[in-house]
Amino acid sequence: MSADLSLYLVTDAALCGERGVIETVRHAVDGGVRLVQLREKHASDGEVVEQLLDLSAAIDGRALLVVNDRLDAALEARRRGARVDGVHLGQGDASVLRARQELGPDALIGLTANAPEHLDAVRALPPGTVDYLGVGVIRPTLTKADHPPALGIEGFRQFAAESPLPCVAIGGVGIDDIEPLRAAGAVGIAVVSALCAAEDPAAAAKEFRGRWQAVSVPRVLTIAGSDPSGGAGIQADLKSIAANGGYGMAAIAALTVQNTRGVRAIHVPPSDFLRQQLDALSDDIVIDAVKIGMLADAEAVRTVIAWLDAVRPSIVVVDPVMVATSGDRLLDTAAESALRELLERADVVTPNLAELAVLVGREITGWSDALAAAEALSAQIGAAVLVKGGHLEGAEAPDALIDAATGGRQHFTGTRIDTANTHGTGCSLSSAIATLLARGQDPVAAVSHARAWLRESLRESSALDVGGGHGPIHHFAGLWTRGGLSTRPTAADVAAEWWDGIADIRAEIDALPFIRALADGTLQREPFVFYLAQDALYLREYARVLAEAARRAPTSAEQAFWAQSAYGSIVGELELHASWLTPAQGVTAATFAAEPAHDTVAYLDHLRATAFDGRYPELIAAILPCFWLYTDLGERLHAGAFGSRPQDSDHPYASWLATYADPAFAEATAQAVAYVTEAAAQADVETRARMRRAFALSSAHEREFFAAPGRLRDAT
Repeated sequence: MSADLSLYLVTDAALCGERGVIETVRHAVDGGVRLVQLREKHASDGEVVEQLLDLSAAIDGRALLVVNDRLDAALEARRRGARVDGVHLGQGDASVLRARQELGPDALIGLTANAPEHLDAVRALPPGTVDYLGVGVIRPTLTKADHPPALGIEGFRQFAAESPLPCVAIGGVGIDDIEPLRAAGAVGIAVVSALCAAEDPAAAAKEFRGRWQAVSVPRVLTIAGSDPSGGAGIQADLKSIAANGGYGMAAIAALTVQNTRGVRAIHVPPSDFLRQQLDALSDDIVIDAVKIGMLADAEAVRTVIAWLDAVRPSIVVVDPVMVATSGDRLLDTAAESALRELLERADVVTPNLAELAVLVGREITGWSDALAAAEALSAQIGAAVLVKGGHLEGAEAPDALIDAATGGRQHFTGTRIDTANTHGTGCSLSSAIATLLARGQDPVAAVSHARAWLRESLRESSALDVGGGHGPIHHFAGLWTRGGLSTRPTAADVAAEWWDGIADIRAEIDALPFIRALADGTLQREPFVFYLAQDALYLREYARVLAEAARRAPTSAEQAFWAQSAYGSIVGELELHASWLTPAQGVTAATFAAEPAHDTVAYLDHLRATAFDGRYPELIAAILPCFWLYTDLGERLHAGAFGSRPQDSDHPYASWLATYADPAFAEATAQAVAYVTEAAAQADVETRARMRRAFALSSAHEREFFAAPGRLRDAT
């Protein structure tokens, strides 16, 4: 079994205080603890056995239970009927080989590790001997005075990267460590004082669990029948799970022959095959939530119950498929009886009115009676009941979530959506709820958000035009509308696409007479000075555009980069221009005395319009060609792409050509490319398209700017 190690409580009797270990664990498991380790360094084996018996009863199958070090106590507690799932051993404790042999292949065995030699020892063990490593301490902690040097987050990251086994972070772990530890490779966090000493262990555990779930994609399993038309059953479940942010998996409990008009035949695979599907999944994958739909017979129901009792997933939602749309009962008496036992394992049950009537054993007359029946059912099974009013007459379609254990009763209102496309609504809603619960939402929020998604999917269902009967809902209508269908590229994808997109422009620049003459040294002084004079005019305004980019930049790093580029254009590049244009005066008004050429004006108008249009992404895309094209040209000039002449020290423009291949400018260009392409990769489709147009237009202006000196009447 692949155990859920996400929130791991290590007990400490002193920190639990007067409340005691048993009550602390009971409340912490209520809040979402998935594994409890009993750590009692000073108690006798007999005392540990008694505690394991009490803990097993308090946990009542809702979390895994292991004991620290005391293998013999674990074996004795098992013999006396306690459910003890395994042991956690230190490097100097009982041999893990003996533990595996004594506890069997299904036991959970953890091992403390924090040094490279521990990993070497683990690699030498037979596969399957140890299930996970408890790695720490992360920070110094008072609960274990003899702990090794603290690893810190980075030390844990390095250790986890080398480990052949999943790693749980332990020692001084606080709630704000969840996100960095998860990013560092932790499969779970082991907590001592933050839960044992908490005023309300359930609330503290709930907060830890919620933070953990918020940074993960929940793995949600549906156990149901198959609908080849795709509108209901596991096909609808998988769409629903994906649409609500989960990773869907499916174990098929029945195969149907159906379409939007109805069911024609049902084939039920052997129950041992269903169990093999379930075991294959839970042996490899931690399952965060289970949605259970159509189970065709009592044997299938009992198979699922046995698997749930073995694996104990933290969230179970049951959609009790019992009555066909025609009103016919789908299950025999034995199956209905077994289903009632299954409901006792659920967290939320989602019957429609006909199914609720079967479950409470009486006819339902109206919405008030449905609420009373749901209250009674919730009290019987110990789970929240979402009673659905979709089959009521009238313009309203109310739902209500009722939890008799807590006294909770939340009503949800909504006008009926006028559509015949209701195939699979029950399957889809229950799967959405399971997924949202696994994402850390409380039941009320999960139902509220799932209903909003379902109603959106119903409203847009006619766009699918599937079948001639009761068509399916449009599971992805909202996602397609808000997110589009285009794949989000990486920054590298953007860079390659944009660069390839101006291949013709780049080739045309290479072929320009000005560039060829500049490369081979035959360029006359007049077109060269013309180019410099126009470039000086350009740079003066370009610096202002760069400054505007700095002003609009979303991060301080980008702000500093564009500001430094503006400074470099004024101080560095203009001084170089002045050394040719006005060498005696330096940079003065005379440096900018030339009449702006048509191509210079056009390019600057484009940049200014982009700069003051107010959209930062398009602005930096328009800026980029001045970096990228110049650097590329300079690097190729010096690499011999235009012959060896640019490399000669006696080249008439040698000092100028040197600036094209300046390493500092190449570094700045790489950074500019990175900022622009990353912004494009993160942008929506429309913004990315506008950025590409701005980039392409600036590239075309660059080409015309290079071409302008060659159009002088006396250019040679």
